[in-house]
This record gives sequence, structure tokens and C-alpha cells, in this order.
Amino acid sequence: MQHGEVIIERQGTAGIIRLNRPRALNSLTLPMIRTLTEVLDGFASESNVASVVITGEGERGFCAGGDIRALHESARAGDGLAGTFWREEFRLNHQIASYPKPYVALMDGITMGGGVGLSSHGRHRIVTERTRLAMPETGIGYVPDIGATWLLPKAPGEAGTWLGLTGLDIGADDAIYAGLADLQVASPRLGAVIDALSDLPRGSTASDVDALLQALAEPQGESRLRQNAAVIDRAFGFGSVEEILAALAAEEGEFATETRRVLLTRSPTSLKLALRLLRAGRASSSLAECLGRELGVCLQMLDNPDFFEGIRAAVIDKDRNPRWSPASVEAVPAETVERFLKPAEPPLSL
Repeated sequence: MQHGEVIIERQGTAGIIRLNRPRALNSLTLPMIRTLTEVLDGFASESNVASVVITGEGERGFCAGGDIRALHESARAGDGLAGTFWREEFRLNHQIASYPKPYVALMDGITMGGGVGLSSHGRHRIVTERTRLAMPETGIGYVPDIGATWLLPKAPGEAGTWLGLTGLDIGADDAIYAGLADLQVASPRLGAVIDALSDLPRGSTASDVDALLQALAEPQGESRLRQNAAVIDRAFGFGSVEEILAALAAEEGEFATETRRVLLTRSPTSLKLALRLLRAGRASSSLAECLGRELGVCLQMLDNPDFFEGIRAAVIDKDRNPRWSPASVEAVPAETVERFLKPAEPPLSL
């Protein structure tokens, strides 16, 4: 069955969801989010569905995130679509995190932003040799959302801070190290994973799925984040972006130099906001608390010049040369950061 840009299948006892927007790297639209919410509700109540699998069509990616061009157009028009999108996307993220049946995400290829929300909140997260995972929001004048401020602070040391601020993409080994995925399977064997899940008996538990997937998993390789953990922890443990940049400048080696270079290309306002949200997430007691806080910031983003400039440079003009305002972290007033930290009205309902 095809519901717009989502294909729904039942194979044995597996309910299968296929994101079907491959030319757009399966980026999410509001109708797709609504379909996913409805389908997950349906599978949860069907006794003959033992597990749910979500995957992406096409050769390039699982899901590249939300359709930022559509969000940009909505923000320009002031039609409220962007706010509705975020509210319903965040509810879907929470639904996945608390899903009552084994939920298996096949994170093959590009898995970014909203794609991380569809996968890393799930119970069973599979990456492949083709996985490129990232929360790239600071590069488009935005901030990590989809509950990333709950997920990233749980990574070892300051690895999550590095991921959230730099926005750089990582592979399978780093995704597992950071706690955003569980195991790796070769991409040609993903069909075998679905077949094995479809053969599970009704009523199979998360432990049953874990055992099945572990039997199909490949040995984990070496994580670059683990290799550079000492540098990351020394530099990213500070409470301000200015201190992080100074600490990186004092470090020796290519990793620190490249990390600092990347940070200096990101929106200064986004960097300060992202760090503030990540630190608040570390002190939070639930995913719901983080999603509610993120929504408040997202709604304020609709008046943020860097949000429009970042999307212009990335997906409209594609010149990859955003002109941030202010242009440096030192020039971002503290009151600017505080202005974004307004609770959403109405609050996020979960």
C-alpha cells in the first residue's frame, strides 16, 4: 500500500515502512509525518505484527531530514506550516521513543536531522558501511532538534557536543560509539534482516529481536571519535563557544585544527544556542522536556535572519557561502540567546 510518499508493507509478522521520496533523499514533509504517525498507531494495535521496520527507498539515503526548503517557504509566507511541521514531527519522535513493539531502523546511507529522529530514538538501530549520520543544523543557521538535545548529551564524554556544534557527518563506527546506533550490517544484507524479522513469531519481544540482529551483525571497527576522545573532552567541556574555540586553538594536531576551522564556518548564533540547549539537555529528566524546549527555540527561529540565510546558501542559491549576522561568536549578545529561549505557546502536547 502506498500512502503518498510512504509505502506500507506487511511481510510475515513484520510491518515495513518505506520512505519513498528518493530524489529528495527521503526528506520529510508534513503529509509523510502524518502518515508515519497513523501507520505506527495501526501496527501497534495489530496482534499479527511482531516488529516494525523503517527504511528508505533509493541508493543514497535513509532520510536527509525535514524538507528545509518547504520550511523556508513557510517561514517567509508566515502561514504557520513550519510550526505545525515541528510540532507533529516532535510528537512522532516521542512516539518512536516509547513505541510498544520492537522498532527497527535501517540507517543505510544519509541519515541526518529528522532522519536521526526517525531512527536513533528507536529500540533497534542498524547502520551500514554507507551510513553518513549528522545533525548539521548549525551550518544552516538552525539548531539541533528532533530530541537531539536528549540524545547527544548521552554520548561518551563530549562527543555529543562535538557532533551538535560541528554538524559534521560520521560513519557507522562513530554512530555506534556515540550511542546513536546499535550495530552494523552490510548494506547488501539488509534484505536478509527484513526476511529474518518477518519470520519471527507473533508476540516476539525486544530481546528476541536483539538476539536475531546480533547474529547478523558485523564486528565493530575503530571509531574516530573514540580515537580523539581526549582532545574532544578537553576542548568541548567548557560552558561557552569562545572557550571551546580557544581550547581548540591551543591543541596540537589536525583533528583539533579542522574542528576549529569548521566551527568558524557555522552560524555564531546557532553555535551559542546549540551549546545552551545541549547543556540544558544534559540536565533534563526526559525526552519530552527536551522536545518542548527545542520547540520553543524552533518557533523563535522563524524570525532569525541566519535561518533564512543558511537555507538560502545551502539549498536555494547553493553558493555555500552564508553571511551570518552577527559574523562572530564574540559579537552575539547574551540577550540574543535568551530571546530564543521562550517556551512554546501552546506547549508541546505529547
